[in-house]
Amino acid sequence: MNGNKSITRRDEDFAKWYTDVVMAAKLARYSNVKGCILYEPNGTAIWEKIQQVLDKKFKETGHKNVQMPMLIPESLLRKEGDLVKGFAPEVAWVTEGGDKKLDERLCIRPTSETLFSDYYHEVVKSYKDLPLKYNQWCNVMRWEKEARPFLRGREFFWQEGHTVHATKEEAEAETKGMLDVYKEFFEDYLAIPVLTGRKTEKEKFAGAEYTLTVEALMYNGVSLQSGTTHYFGQKFSKAYDIRFVNSNNEFEYAYQTSWGVSNRMIGAIIMVHGDDNGLILPPRIAPIQVAIIKATTDNETDALARKIQKELDNNDISSYIDDSDKSFGFKMAEAEVNGIPVRIELGKRDIDNGVITISRRDTLEKNTIGINDNVVDYVFRLMDSIQANLYDRALKRRDSMTYHVNTLDEIKKIMDTQPGFIYSPWCGSTECELKMKEIKGLKSRCIVEDNEDGVCPVCGKKSKHTVVWGIQY
Repeated sequence: MNGNKSITRRDEDFAKWYTDVVMAAKLARYSNVKGCILYEPNGTAIWEKIQQVLDKKFKETGHKNVQMPMLIPESLLRKEGDLVKGFAPEVAWVTEGGDKKLDERLCIRPTSETLFSDYYHEVVKSYKDLPLKYNQWCNVMRWEKEARPFLRGREFFWQEGHTVHATKEEAEAETKGMLDVYKEFFEDYLAIPVLTGRKTEKEKFAGAEYTLTVEALMYNGVSLQSGTTHYFGQKFSKAYDIRFVNSNNEFEYAYQTSWGVSNRMIGAIIMVHGDDNGLILPPRIAPIQVAIIKATTDNETDALARKIQKELDNNDISSYIDDSDKSFGFKMAEAEVNGIPVRIELGKRDIDNGVITISRRDTLEKNTIGINDNVVDYVFRLMDSIQANLYDRALKRRDSMTYHVNTLDEIKKIMDTQPGFIYSPWCGSTECELKMKEIKGLKSRCIVEDNEDGVCPVCGKKSKHTVVWGIQY
């Protein structure tokens, strides 16, 4: 692999490589607004594709979209104490409107539990009203100290589902069910193998009874929390007085959940699949699946390009014809760095020989097919092969950086060589969890199972759980 000269080699400097890919593929760039990222058309298009797929899945599971205000009165935010405490360092405040000082500060939403709870207080009256299963697509603001495209920034894209239920069982089923939706999406569409489990008490969402999480491992062995679902129980309903009349004609507090993912998924795609040539997009999430590149501009080549594009379009395969004045080599390199899964190369010489050339982005392999062969069937088969190969490659890489250990010495040795997912017994104490963090910032990713047969590597006491540890973005 020759690599793109504008991109730092991935194994040489991973952080610089990541930024280079983001810039070279024109996904995003740093803006003149400190801490905020400008999302360019290529990056925004990937998010729109993610939104399209997930929105359909949400609606298939009975959820409806709503839109809440972006401003939250301080008094409303403070009704649930744990939430305020958890988000206080990241909250941005509006204190003036026009040229007048506001009577009450307004928070720019870091998350919308308070707004949904206030709404549910108004509309939930009877068990017959329930469940209400709502989602919103929006931007949020969190006052992060630093910005990295798609990973951290003060303003970013996300979706947040907020549901309210009549029973604990129904709310917990929602919490688990949405975790399964996220896991399926990551593995089937993003081609990224993930772990799922429960966050520790220390790492759970502020205000939740418990949090379930989707955890992915990047190429360099760093973990990325990629999506979370939260069971709130009655904590918010008691704080915001969300009560309903149950089937026994008695007042009861409702049960709530929330769940969300953000544009860090795009960061995951880059860091799991990208290479020294740039971005690699899994076909099922690529906004453009096929690039048709012409080496010549004669009438015969133009007509064949249009014919192929029409056939692809009629079969819901997204494509474009590069009709720009750029050189053939530049067009090829541009499609490559942008991660287009399949490239069809057309030139007068090949056409005269009765063939066309088709390249796959994941392996950079090229093959020719007859000019009268069924190009649509070939592309479909090729995209399935690319999708499967990207997942298998990512799984193999993750498995090579997954460790099962029992002692602190083993953990320290791993962190000094190649970090990854570290499975170990754990006693359940926050003290031991904090002690683990002293090893190069190691944090619990999730509890994957109960385990009373092991010994905590920190304190030596009998374990309660098996936990996966890792360093994180």
